[in-house]
Amino acid sequence: MCEYVDPSVQNAPEAPYGAGYPADQTEIGAEFARFAPDGGVTLKTRGFSVRSMLIAGQIEGHFAASPAAKSTKYEHCIPELVAAEESDEIDGLLLLLNTVGGDIEAGLAIAELISGMKKPTVSLVIGGGHSIGVPLSVAAKRSFIVPSATMTLHPVRLNGLVIGVPQTFANLAKMQARIVEFIVRNSRSDAATVTKLMTATDDMTADIGTVLSGKEAVECGLIDAVGGLSDALDSLKEMISRQKQ
Repeated sequence: MCEYVDPSVQNAPEAPYGAGYPADQTEIGAEFARFAPDGGVTLKTRGFSVRSMLIAGQIEGHFAASPAAKSTKYEHCIPELVAAEESDEIDGLLLLLNTVGGDIEAGLAIAELISGMKKPTVSLVIGGGHSIGVPLSVAAKRSFIVPSATMTLHPVRLNGLVIGVPQTFANLAKMQARIVEFIVRNSRSDAATVTKLMTATDDMTADIGTVLSGKEAVECGLIDAVGGLSDALDSLKEMISRQKQ
């Protein structure tokens, strides 16, 4: 049975992920979870304190997504990652992904922060890790994907005004090279394989690129293993235990 505690009561604990979030907590015996409005939760159980972070829908960049679209805002994710890295109450980070992709710079910014964390990190692709969601999926120290999830790799795209000059296409090539370099640096795949998957013309009927199933994502070296929530949590707790020794 869960008891919901009013965050305004005296001596209510502060949220471990920084100011601006409510300190709501659900108590279950000696275990408790603290929730943030974006769906993140810090779970403290059996000596482990794990922060989960959800990357869902479209990743917003400098422009807001449509009000009808589910989105993840990078201005929320970045301070949350900094707080998780610095907090003495958080032992590790579990990244849950179900994203269609979105802004390249915003996605890479979040991915670079995750990749640069010293604390144990594990990612789990639970629906889709598409487009810029691929670098986010491989950014953690260990990555998992459920069997039914998919990942889409495709060339860089631009919205809005495009000037038809050689410099535009050179800039696109540089941007794509940065994405490929990050994926290779944080996975077991190589640049040739990633580029081939991005530019395939025989996989999608109306687009260029490749859609990978969970098993295929592991076979090509993007993701470490096929698994579910318990596998991801077990791996994260194992990493936390090793770090505490």
